[in-house]
Amino acid sequence: MKKCTVQTVVDAVNRLAPKNLAEEWDNPGLLVGLPNAEVKKILVCLDVMDDSIERATAIDAQMIVSHHPMIFRAIKNVRLDLPTGKKISRLIKNDIAVFAAHTNLDTATGGVNDVLAEKLGLLDVKMLGNEEQSMGRMGNLETEMTAEEFARHVKKSLKAENVRLVDAGDFKIKKVGLCGGAGAEFIQRAKFYGAQAFVTGDVKYHEAQGAIESGIHVIDAGHFATEYPIVNALAEYLRSELQYYDLEIIENTDAKDFFKTI
Repeated sequence: MKKCTVQTVVDAVNRLAPKNLAEEWDNPGLLVGLPNAEVKKILVCLDVMDDSIERATAIDAQMIVSHHPMIFRAIKNVRLDLPTGKKISRLIKNDIAVFAAHTNLDTATGGVNDVLAEKLGLLDVKMLGNEEQSMGRMGNLETEMTAEEFARHVKKSLKAENVRLVDAGDFKIKKVGLCGGAGAEFIQRAKFYGAQAFVTGDVKYHEAQGAIESGIHVIDAGHFATEYPIVNALAEYLRSELQYYDLEIIENTDAKDFFKTI
């Protein structure tokens, strides 16, 4: 078996989700660690939280691959009494590298939104608006559904604790737009291209109002539930892409949504 390094893993993820697909405001890439450090175990997760670092340390992982960047905006200090500084310190002390693929993985073919479309069972999936590159996707349901039927289908398919339905009227759904995470900015574009429903997370009040006025159902399944399926898909991709390396890839299956319904 071949020796794997941090850079080997970085290159593999970049083949799936090239960094040039990322939005300008984003911060994907290697955030902590040495490119030439040896890697024998990787933990794949959605967010680099304290428990993710604890799990990586417990299994003696040398690298964490996450979707959300742990360091998002420029930091002016590394204070060990504050959450980000504390995490950076623990990672460095335990020789754990951190790499993130964010909006580039959202846009990439085979990334977050293609995986979401597959989970929802959509057919004929295309980039939203037939663009060459887009975070949004469009696809068709095999059979038409009412808004409530589709909302229940989304909840079951994503194993979400709850979903919020913006019911725009008495019409059925065949064509669906989607964007995992916070993708409400694409609702009106999806409507323009013929979608009867849009699936995303983090929908605000006035975005829901606009959807009703435009005549498109919206299912807000939450940021977590619409993106979490990428953890398994990314782990499986890395297992296949790096199968000839001396490497074990473990996915974080214990992650929970930050929100609870009371």
